[in-house]
Amino acid sequence: MSTRSYLPSVAKSIVRIDKRSAKRLIWYGDGWLHEHLPEGTRVIYPPAPMSGLPDPDRAIREALNNPDGGEPLHALLKKGMKVTIAIDDISVPLPMMVKPDARERILNIVCQQLADYGVDDVHIIIATCFHRRMTEAEIRYSVGDKVFKSFWPNKLYNHDGEDAANMVLLGTSCHGEAVTINRRAAESDLIIYVNINLVPMDGGHKSVGVGLCDYRTLKAHHTPQAILASHSYMDPDKSELHHSCKRIGRVIDKQLKVFHIETAVNNRMYGDTLGFLGKNEDTFTDFDKAKLAATRATMSRLPEAARREFLMRVPSPYEIIAVHAGQTDPTHQQILDKSFKQYAVPVQGQADVLILGIPFISPYNANSIMNPLLVQVMALGYLHNLYRGQPLLKKGGTLIVVHPLRDQFHEQHHPSYIEFFHRLLPETRNSFELQERYEEQFATDPGYIAMYRTGNAYHGVHPFYMWYWGEHGRQHAGRIIAAGCQQPYVAERMGWEWSSTLTEAIDMATGGDKSKEITMLHVPPIALVDVTP
Repeated sequence: MSTRSYLPSVAKSIVRIDKRSAKRLIWYGDGWLHEHLPEGTRVIYPPAPMSGLPDPDRAIREALNNPDGGEPLHALLKKGMKVTIAIDDISVPLPMMVKPDARERILNIVCQQLADYGVDDVHIIIATCFHRRMTEAEIRYSVGDKVFKSFWPNKLYNHDGEDAANMVLLGTSCHGEAVTINRRAAESDLIIYVNINLVPMDGGHKSVGVGLCDYRTLKAHHTPQAILASHSYMDPDKSELHHSCKRIGRVIDKQLKVFHIETAVNNRMYGDTLGFLGKNEDTFTDFDKAKLAATRATMSRLPEAARREFLMRVPSPYEIIAVHAGQTDPTHQQILDKSFKQYAVPVQGQADVLILGIPFISPYNANSIMNPLLVQVMALGYLHNLYRGQPLLKKGGTLIVVHPLRDQFHEQHHPSYIEFFHRLLPETRNSFELQERYEEQFATDPGYIAMYRTGNAYHGVHPFYMWYWGEHGRQHAGRIIAAGCQQPYVAERMGWEWSSTLTEAIDMATGGDKSKEITMLHVPPIALVDVTP
């Protein structure tokens, strides 16, 4: 059976549970719950995947030759010039994309064009900012064998935001924000940024201005103040985060020549192996049911680490649905328009109780462990904020987070998270207090800086940003209940209630009041809700 025919085709994005409804599959870390939901529960499904471009390579070439603003790429090239290509890191897409990755496709075409025009001073920088350094194997997978063999390791490498000698201060924005950038990029005749948009949250001015900066720039907008002022990440007009990135990005665009290449991918997250996970459970065939039973039985016999490894290693058959190139703003707007068409679901009315199943992966634990702080940011920082209009959950409503919520951290990837969770949270959960008392201490800690620069650790300050990202959700929700929590003290440390089962959590949230609107967001794949009264 082909991947395309087996993947979900959801006839309705919103269904109401009744007596005849099947059990729902709900992500629960590295496994799933299979539960009957109360009658009347509203379940919101992501839109069906759009069809990918029939010839992505041709579309890339057309975008390079017919940019959205500015000259074609070939017109910007001349022999002897210095070019820096920056690319998105492992945080997108999730999980990894079936080869060839969109970055590989673009790099193969761009690097060939550079060679054709006699440009041989070319570096490729992975725009990690304060994310962890990608490993050699991860880089090879993303860029492909041809580019990897040609550039690794001297001309293909991770950005180092703590290499002071190789950072340049370009100036300040109109709001006084420091604008710093990687020296190699700053001293290039041309910067080419290669981007993947999985949801409408990346790309645009965020690419260069965030991906290639240092702490001076990053701390300008990674603050609890900016998060609370943003309301929704999906509404740039109301987002202080977006405004700050734009101000910084415009300083960069004024001083440097930047050519953006952005792609939008569909939400075809599941292939043959796990295709049933994206379907409306009422439409399951006998084959789907058998596949589910076999998968759950197999997963139940695997050790936890093996389950994570299996899920991380199953690539997603994402397809490119749009590619645009050229100047920052018009290029990004084209990709945003396409992304909204893929991910947006119209929803009428807010929920009293919102159920969110949290999967095994987030932008910050690829090939790693989903620790409690990342569960928090997925629920309160991302899924809660993936809306336009108004939040899916009513102000003061109850958020049910479905996850085992265990005290587990990857010691090499998230060392500062461990100290943040075990030392700081028992003292205070107040984002503003954490920022004032501890952020700079972690940001300048020599040990954490060394692990970031020479190992594969997220920067010491990174857990602060994850906690800040959840601030809007924390202040919006009246109650947060961790359903299926296996270590209650973990939930309590984050200020959450907990329950052993989802049914118990729903009873706690409703108090037996059947008039309460219960909604479950059936993710992943990701959905963006357009909520109207």
